[in-house]
Amino acid sequence: MPEPEKQTGRFNSPPDATAIDRDLESILGDFRDIQSNLHYERARNALRDLVNNLDLTARERSGLEPDIHSLQNLLEKLEHQVVNIAVFGMVGRGKSSLLNALIGQPVFRTGPIHGVTQGVETANWTVQKEALAGSDRPIVRVSLTGAGGSQIQVIDTPGIDEVDGETREFLAHQVARQADLILFVVSGDMTRVEYEALSQLRQASKPMLLVFNKIDQYPDADRLAIYEKIRDERVRELLSPDEIVMASAAPMVATGVRRPDGTLAMQMQRGEAQVDTVKLKILEVLHREGKSLVALNSMLFANDVNDRLVQRKLEIRDRSANQVIWNSVMAKAVAIALNPIMLVDVVSSAVIDVAMILALSNLYGLPMTQRGATSLLKTIAIGLGGVTFSELFVTLGLGSLKSLLGAAAPATGGLSLAPYVSVALTQAAVAGVSTYAIGQVAKVYLGNGASWGPEGPKTVVKTILDSLDEASILSRIKDELRTKLDLQRRHPSDAPLENEPRQGRQ
Repeated sequence: MPEPEKQTGRFNSPPDATAIDRDLESILGDFRDIQSNLHYERARNALRDLVNNLDLTARERSGLEPDIHSLQNLLEKLEHQVVNIAVFGMVGRGKSSLLNALIGQPVFRTGPIHGVTQGVETANWTVQKEALAGSDRPIVRVSLTGAGGSQIQVIDTPGIDEVDGETREFLAHQVARQADLILFVVSGDMTRVEYEALSQLRQASKPMLLVFNKIDQYPDADRLAIYEKIRDERVRELLSPDEIVMASAAPMVATGVRRPDGTLAMQMQRGEAQVDTVKLKILEVLHREGKSLVALNSMLFANDVNDRLVQRKLEIRDRSANQVIWNSVMAKAVAIALNPIMLVDVVSSAVIDVAMILALSNLYGLPMTQRGATSLLKTIAIGLGGVTFSELFVTLGLGSLKSLLGAAAPATGGLSLAPYVSVALTQAAVAGVSTYAIGQVAKVYLGNGASWGPEGPKTVVKTILDSLDEASILSRIKDELRTKLDLQRRHPSDAPLENEPRQGRQ
């Protein structure tokens, strides 16, 4: 049998380890790109659905216009592949110079006084100014358009020492949460204001770089000492050493200048910006996180806005639902108090309860038929048990007494009206409490998407009953009912209780 060497004639040389690593990294890189694109597409589709399916009435939209506008801007950002970089820092720390150096164009004019930053425009980039609550200094958003329509937006904020603490907190929450990357610029050892602002920004949980700018102003030993103090003491609990970079955005360099008389003199002139380390760190973050970073930040921001929209919607619907319930309570109470016929009391009670459930179902966007509302009323009534039994008992018992007192009014010259009113108030109040309980249970059921949840209707009903203050509700119903009856007495044409005994005396 031939030897293996002679059978094949030759062997392949062992693969190069470097080539394997390179190929593996390429495969992993391609996989990361695919994942990033998937995350990005999912985020964009989810946000598009959210914006297009906002189910808000005009009343619910009132006061939420800024949040809705933010969602629309966020969708536009994803549609156009925009990366937002927000820059924070105190006045005089070289923020504007750093931005100019990073952009590679004199977008911002710089100077030694507060508020000197101004925006200008060229064909390659655009500048937008946005008003900031609590400050006369706007936010400046610079957009640079790249290949394929993608954009990088640099958001320049007012100096954190130019605004009060409340506005700084607003900046940290409103601006930072829109950013995909935050640059915090210092030019020496950190102050308390800087540390507090950095701590607030860190709560946004966004990628962040602390830029120690103007390092050209320090001797090497001092520069290193300041850097180590910042790294080891000031921000040790907030940032890793890898998130701290040094830069010199607009260094002053001593240059020899020949005077008119031919002699040489030293003159300080603007040197070449040293921001390569900052650029590399920014590129590293964007390359590492890429579209996944933008997608994640966008969805976190969208979730915050959506939570506020939903909360607002629920609050308004809850108030509207409570108003529907209370109107039904008083409608039943008035109907029962003014009606002397017991059978009509029973029928009108059921009609009002069904009408209330129908109104609530429409309010919650789950319209029901009359049969469906009646079925739900039966389910709730069974769960309420004692409450509905009490209403039925009182309706039958006091209803009979009320009918008797009302019928006796002509014969007694109206003397039986005093106990009639007392009986009517009690009967009406008990019936009102029953409707109130039914309404609250129906509200929970509809608020859960027409579902009782895993624990079933009895548990839901018990929880609501335990939370009801029946004495308070009874008192409120009686007070409002007395007021309505007093109004009826002031307008005899609308008050059959007043007219009946008078006819008996004629």
